[in-house]
Amino acid sequence: MPTCRECNSEVDELKTIKVGSKKKKVCEDCADRAAQEGAIAEESEAVVQQMMGFKGRR
Repeated sequence: MPTCRECNSEVDELKTIKVGSKKKKVCEDCADRAAQEGAIAEESEAVVQQMMGFKGRR
């Protein structure tokens, strides 16, 4: 059985996600968690840029 690289548990199927510039094979739960963390990071960055008056692109 394949093993998740994040939580080290054995799963039936792994998903490939991109973290930064690297690809990782993780279970579905870890993939969902990583997607949520990425969305939260983008939203918080947008709030900070708006607060600082940044008008450029990311």
